[in-house]
Amino acid sequence: MTATLLPLQSSTIQLREAIKYPAAGVSSKVLIKDNNCQHTLLCLAAGSEVSEHSSARNATVNVIEGKGVLTLEGNDIVLEPGVFVFMPARALHALKAESNLAFILTFSESN
Repeated sequence: MTATLLPLQSSTIQLREAIKYPAAGVSSKVLIKDNNCQHTLLCLAAGSEVSEHSSARNATVNVIEGKGVLTLEGNDIVLEPGVFVFMPARALHALKAESNLAFILTFSESN
């Protein structure tokens, strides 16, 4: 079982206080998870890369801080605060953090 930061009830968290960047690579913290959705805070150190892959579930990215590039189905999307991206299930994607980058990754059921 994955430990979560929030209970499965009405709750709140200050995301900026939860952001902790690793010296290198990626850090992830599951904020909340149920049978349909999982909300995870991802923190990537500057220069980190996530190689191309896909997921069996739909996903969204909601950027909190930093800058990076998401390559989604061959198209480069600049990630910066306020950017929201929808990724359908099985869409190939890769990621590079140009600076420390934090975002909420939400997995939901596929169509």
